[in-house]
This record gives sequence, structure tokens and C-alpha cells, in this order.
Amino acid sequence: MIKRESKHRVLILGVSGFLGNAIYKELFPYFRTYGTYNTSNKTLEKNHQFFQYNFEEDDIFEILEIVKPTIIISALRGDFSKQVLLHQHIAEYLLSVNAKLIFLSSANVFDAYSKYPSYEQDKTLSHSIYGHFKIKIENMLMRLPKKKVAVIRLPMVFGLHSPRINEILQLISLNEAIEVFPNLVMNVTSYDKLTQQIHYIINRNKSGIFHLGSNDLVHHDDFIKEIVEALHLQQKVKYKQVFTTNDERYLAVLPKFNKLPKHLQLVSEDLLLELQK
Repeated sequence: MIKRESKHRVLILGVSGFLGNAIYKELFPYFRTYGTYNTSNKTLEKNHQFFQYNFEEDDIFEILEIVKPTIIISALRGDFSKQVLLHQHIAEYLLSVNAKLIFLSSANVFDAYSKYPSYEQDKTLSHSIYGHFKIKIENMLMRLPKKKVAVIRLPMVFGLHSPRINEILQLISLNEAIEVFPNLVMNVTSYDKLTQQIHYIINRNKSGIFHLGSNDLVHHDDFIKEIVEALHLQQKVKYKQVFTTNDERYLAVLPKFNKLPKHLQLVSEDLLLELQK
């Protein structure tokens, strides 16, 4: 029998994506959990909790009216300008109902700052199109009442069967070089830990900005090599070093103000141990 923790109705936008699906698996046993997917998929179509939805063409209001979510989790990928428009519509919806949006953002909102790691209250500034897009949505959401929004800024996400690990495995199988960035200093997270953290944020009714990365920093090239070692693949691997700058460049989101409990924090070593299981 499924145990439901609360009256929350959760709608995950992008449930067919890697992170959206991982979040669904974590939350489904505890909440009434719904999701949207874009590409036609027979398995997803059989799940009556899922709605086929193309945010580039379709209106979200119809699904919001059916589901009446108290929590919306935005884990979408796709056209940036259309995503901005969608989040404008969600912001309008949030003002009229008792609901909250959990928005998955990125460390790239700080990618113009290369000299140091970034904390929750630091000013955002990006040189990348992706970073600009995330900042635009963040700024829009920050105008809503604080209790209505949780912005989750993520570093690189790893974990068994994650797209980044799958890409490494594929490159090795094709005998192609894995690109590593020796001068990139970053922090990391695993999708397992992330889904638990989101669950906690929902349960404890948390809001604001969260930096859900490891408490420690790693060099990109060292960490990728440690991953390969954890997967016992180091004998067969070629690396291509990529230098985008002569100096060390930071792209890390560290928690300082909105820290989660100890059991929900992680260091990069935890992720490597996870891969060895």
C-alpha cells in the first residue's frame, strides 16, 4: 500500500527527462505526483498521472486546472524563449492559488565570475546564453512572494546511468577521448541526493535559493579520472585536455545560508562511493 505523507499534489514539468524522472521516482510513493512529457512514449501514455505536453505549442493552464498542483517542479529542457513564456504563465497561476514552484536552475547563472565559488546571495552574472536564460527566469520568480518559490541552483549532476556517466561510457566504448578541463574548479552532486533534498524542501515547506552542490571543490579533470577509476575502466581510457583559460576558473555553487541537514549534504567522495556500489 502506498503511503501518502501529505495533501500535496505535485506536478513535474519534464518527467520524461533524466532529472524529472528521478524526482518522480522519489516523490511518487509519498505524494499524488503527476508529470508532463513531450515525445510520444507508450510507457508514459499508459500512466494516467502523466500528460503529453509540448510547452513550445500548448497552453499549461489546461493541465494546471486538471491537476490543481500545490507543488510544481520545473525540470524542462528546450527552447529558451518559450520556457521564459511558460514560467510567466506559471508565475501568474501561483499568484492566484496556494501553490509553490521549485525551479531547477544552474551554476551557469554565475559563469561570468571565474575567480571564486558562488553563494546563494551573490549577484548573478553570466556570459553564456544558457546562463542568461536561467537568470531571466530566476529574476522573474524572485518578484513573487518568497514562500511561492524555491530556486535550486545545480552544479554538474552525476550518478549511475546519468547522461554524463553514460557519455563517458560511450566514449570509452568507441575508443574516443574524454574531454577534461584541468583549470575548471567545480562542485558536483548526484541525482540520488538531489531528489532527497527536493523531497525535504517540499516536506519542510522551504523556500528561497538553494545551492545543492557538494561542500567541497574538485578539479574537473581529476574528478572525471576518479569516476573512471571508480568504474574500474582506467586502463582503456584516453583524455583530451581542454584549456579555456590559463588561470583556474571556478564554476561552483556552495551553500552558506540555506544549508540542509547534515544527512542531506554531500562531498564529492560520496558520489564516487555511490558509483562503486
